[in-house]
Amino acid sequence: MHNMDKSHNNYRIVVIGGGHAGCEAALASAHMGMKTLLLALDLNSIAMMHCNPCIGGSAKGHLVREIDALGGQMGKVIDKTFLQSRMLNLSKGPAVYSLRAQADKSKYSQVMKQVLENTPNLTIRQGEVIDILTQNGKVTGVHTEFGTSYFCDAVIVCAGTYLNSRCLCGDTIIQSGPGGMRASQRLTSVIADLGFKVMRFKTGTPARVHRDSIDFSRTAPQPGDVPVVQFSFETPAISVQIPQITCHLTYTNEETHKIIAANLHRSPMYAGIIEGVGTRYCPSIEDKISRFADKDRHPVFIEPEGADTAEMYIQGLSTSLPEDVQVAMYRTVPGLENCHIMRNGYAIEYDCIDTTNLTLTLEAKAINGLYFAGQVNGTSGYEEAAAQGLMAGINAALKLQSKPPLIIDRGTGYIGVLIDDLVTKGTPEPYRMMTSRAEYRLLLRQDNADLRLTELGYQAGLISEERYQYFVSKRDWIEKEVSRAKEINIAPSAALNALLTENNSTPLTTGTKLSDLVKRPELNYQQLIELQKDILDPALKFGAPPSGFFLNFKFWQEQVNIQIKYEGYIQMQMSQVANFRKLEQQDIPKNIKYEDISGMRIEARQKLAALLPENIGQASRVSGVSPADINVLLVYLKQLKGDLHTI
Repeated sequence: MHNMDKSHNNYRIVVIGGGHAGCEAALASAHMGMKTLLLALDLNSIAMMHCNPCIGGSAKGHLVREIDALGGQMGKVIDKTFLQSRMLNLSKGPAVYSLRAQADKSKYSQVMKQVLENTPNLTIRQGEVIDILTQNGKVTGVHTEFGTSYFCDAVIVCAGTYLNSRCLCGDTIIQSGPGGMRASQRLTSVIADLGFKVMRFKTGTPARVHRDSIDFSRTAPQPGDVPVVQFSFETPAISVQIPQITCHLTYTNEETHKIIAANLHRSPMYAGIIEGVGTRYCPSIEDKISRFADKDRHPVFIEPEGADTAEMYIQGLSTSLPEDVQVAMYRTVPGLENCHIMRNGYAIEYDCIDTTNLTLTLEAKAINGLYFAGQVNGTSGYEEAAAQGLMAGINAALKLQSKPPLIIDRGTGYIGVLIDDLVTKGTPEPYRMMTSRAEYRLLLRQDNADLRLTELGYQAGLISEERYQYFVSKRDWIEKEVSRAKEINIAPSAALNALLTENNSTPLTTGTKLSDLVKRPELNYQQLIELQKDILDPALKFGAPPSGFFLNFKFWQEQVNIQIKYEGYIQMQMSQVANFRKLEQQDIPKNIKYEDISGMRIEARQKLAALLPENIGQASRVSGVSPADINVLLVYLKQLKGDLHTI
């Protein structure tokens, strides 16, 4: 050890990496009272958005709301730094509504860095970690390139896309991290030596174009929503009602596709230079014209990178083609005929791990105190990374406090779906969260994330008493109002029948319950309350929240509307979740010997022995394990119940 004085280098938790996973992990750990060190390759890259500068989107918006409900930071920072905000999927049901905000790239990074710098118990330092120290199968610290060792009880690896990364543009290959940042060249071998299977993934980004070289008259404006909806449950609604920057929509065309097709052989992906597996759900433009040859055009969104920069992000034209081809193809797109490219698009390859080596807490099965979170786990996207970082930080702190872990199951949150998918199934390609991955998505809406998760965040120590009391007042009011709506009788009136007629709903001839009116497809709770103001108890409506919080009352009303309107479907899914949890609650002993289970297929034994699922529910989701195999396992465990020491 090069440090003679170890007292200044002792921490409870060390976080490797300052991206979105690392920030949430370090903040959670520090807020829970752990002396925490965050080590980043470059402090200027804290929470940097090297790809699209946006937060949220389909399913990703759910993750941001869940992060906030648990006490994380991402939602608060984007509420302070967004340029435009839109709610997606409004033509569908509330289960898939998803908030998305275009961010001011540099401001987001600056604000998050300020949060880190001003958080008690948290130290941030610049430096590359080149070794993870272990003893007797337990983490003891990390070693940096400067010869310094930091000693700790837990390490959270949040290395992002920096492990052995290289950027490719045509036949030009640069050994660097995203955006020209330095790469972490030595940590992969350390991780492999610790017994982890290492995989190679690939992602990419489009060019950035100078704003003044774009002819916006040839594009379709894409304005933000008014009023703006905030991400964080703590953000006052009034604070996000700001002037927004307009994004723009255009399309590729036949000429664009001809240029790309004629130069596919110059793409490192099609030339066989790229080794990594690319993302399925955010393909490059080369992939799009190859995989979707029947499409004569693809959408291209022109989005700002910041309020104080001329750089515009060209979403939909991600590419690793050579510079001359990029210029030619971009200039075939309406509005970009005279565009000036400021930064080329590129592909990036990087190392990541096989996540089936982890438990549901994101701790390594073989190394006590070693956690992994973010894109090093094979995920794509800032939101997926932040969610994992938060959970790794929480669980590392809980373990050091000798408390039970916080495991969110698939019936409680998208975070639970994300982590369970990674740990149980692994991911052969960059993993992206989608609403279709959630079996119980009507229960896991973004609007009720706090009702599902804030109690858990409070128990973990990440939710303040003031915020918790505000949450309790909201929860109690919603419960009372849903119950009251089932009791209130609404009499026919000229105004009410006019509203019903206007919305193509049958007028009333006799009185009916408020809840029955809300359940009509054409109506909602908010309309009826506005019309029948006398039926809403003013004391409930205007009950003062704890000081320091703004009463975002329309969101309380939205909850009442959804819970009443979809009551039957919600109860059906709650019943399904109850059955699901019966399997999740049947733990499997860690020392079980699957090879001894007669009647189970060999493939199932091998898969279960390799994964070591923690409960029957997780075992049932393992690829290659059939319902018949699970029944055999249940019988085996039942026979051993009461005599588990013989396993």
